[in-house]
Amino acid sequence: MSQHAAAKPPVSLTPAPRSALVLLSGGQDSCTCLAWALSRFDRVETVGFDYGQRHRVELDVRQDALRELRRLRPDWAQRLGEDHFLDMRWLGQIGDTAMTADKAIEWQANGLPTTFVPARNLLFFTAASALAYRRGLNVLVGGMCETDYSGYPDCRDNTLKALQVALSLGLAAPMTLETPLMFLTKADTWQMAQDLGGEGLVALMQEHTHTCYLGDRSQRHDWGYGCGQCPACELRRQGWQQWVAR
Repeated sequence: MSQHAAAKPPVSLTPAPRSALVLLSGGQDSCTCLAWALSRFDRVETVGFDYGQRHRVELDVRQDALRELRRLRPDWAQRLGEDHFLDMRWLGQIGDTAMTADKAIEWQANGLPTTFVPARNLLFFTAASALAYRRGLNVLVGGMCETDYSGYPDCRDNTLKALQVALSLGLAAPMTLETPLMFLTKADTWQMAQDLGGEGLVALMQEHTHTCYLGDRSQRHDWGYGCGQCPACELRRQGWQQWVAR
């Protein structure tokens, strides 16, 4: 063997540890996805978005969820890194939806509810990809789902697969979009929480997440806080009832 060949470093057969940035709203789905990421990646960071949402209370409880996740699992605490916060309140200026203005939650002529914020998830992932690129993270994790949802087109699997290609091309670097809840029901999401973190994580979801569109934390139900009437509360309640009945 020549001296040149002998000087080459050995080839590692072990993949480099992957890292992830989780889009964390403070709701049940995104917090479950954070637990999912913490069980798989060596380094996990989080990002939240202020887009002028009426249920702004989710931005407050997300800090409680992060704190309780660290307490729940010391190994998760070691992997959980910096939390980021992006101001995207301009979305309310172009969206004109029931999520960002005092409007009734109802169905529109186009078949979509007034809670649909056009391109919200596309913009969230795009902003997150720029942040991830700068932070050296190569996986984005979101709680989008096309099983139990309101028909939002930017929650669909095909939409996000197309976005993954566009982001990777635009950054000239691989950027993977993971959506672990994509084909799960809300009952399945409760089950995933239990599988990942046992009763402690289920209790965390009940007490320290917020999913109600109206931002109501005055009423505590078996499944958590919420008005109990909006589409988000209805889906969460049905999912809880179906899960406990299994």
